[in-house]
Parts: sequence; structure tokens; C-alpha cells
Amino acid sequence: MKWMIASDIHGSAYWCRALLDAFARERADRLILLGDILYHGPRNDLPEQYAPKDVIAMLNPLREQILCVRGNCDTEVDQMVLAFPILADYAVLEAAGRLVYLTHGHVYNTKNPPPLQPGDVLLHGHTHVPAWERFGAWNLYLNPGSVSIPKADSPRGFMTLEEGTLRWRTLAGEEYHTLTL
Repeated sequence: MKWMIASDIHGSAYWCRALLDAFARERADRLILLGDILYHGPRNDLPEQYAPKDVIAMLNPLREQILCVRGNCDTEVDQMVLAFPILADYAVLEAAGRLVYLTHGHVYNTKNPPPLQPGDVLLHGHTHVPAWERFGAWNLYLNPGSVSIPKADSPRGFMTLEEGTLRWRTLAGEEYHTLTL
């Protein structure tokens, strides 16, 4: 199974469309969204083509392919218009024999990790900066970066996970990092 992992759309119809074009191009089975779907948040400038209603219309038809966790900008009112669940603080999946803890990153992160065993993976967005680093007792922290508001001169992008191999790509499809679990 191939997962496409993205975070921080923040209501940008332009960049959501680019993400969904990449999703089709990647032929992924699931789109995992790590929160901050519709609202840009008070600390961010408006992203390009800020149009949450358009983002809703693009994502809702994919409801059976989307797995989403709640970001700090996601609320109950957002859940009222989105056809897939977004209010879970975390999800836990297995990949390549490892537990992968999915969250947004505003509550659980490398400074405040969830209960993890050595070898478990913490996967979150929130920082808008791609990451792949070890922390704690042999744990791995991964971050796809941001779709619409990248920070620290990072590219707009996503990750894929297939057969234990992670690939970080720009929305245009250029691979810039690979890691095997």
C-alpha cells in the first residue's frame, strides 16, 4: 500500500489542487493529512487563493481515501463541512513493522512525545518544515513540511511511504530526500 502524507493546506485552493494533482500522479492508495486543512491561522498570512469552500469541494469526494488528524487550526465547525473525520488528535498505523504515531505536532512532538517504544515513528506537520531525524531512545521524527505555507526556505511538498521507503517530494514531483524505515 502506498501512502501520500501531507500537512498544512490552510485553506489554499491553489495548493490543494496542486496536492491533489500530485496525489493522482503518485497513484497513492491513501492520502494522510496531518491537520490544518481549512483555516490559515492568526500567525500566518493568507495563502495563495485562500478559498476554504473550494478546498472542501476538492477534498470531500476523496473522503474514502483520506485519513486526517486534527491540527491546531481545525475545529468542530470545520468537521461540519468536511465529509471525513478530522477531529482525532492522533492515529496509529503500522509500517515496515514499526508503529507510526500520526499527529499534527502542536501537542505531541519531539519535546513532548507521546508514549513511544524504541523504534517507533513520530510523524507530524505543524512546523511547516520537512524533517527526518532520530530522537529519544532510537525513535524517528518525520515531517512532510507544508503544502501551502512552507517555512525555513523549504519546498512546498509531501511525503510518500511505500514498502518501507519514505520519499520527500516537491508538489511538482521532484524528489529531494529518501529514507528507508
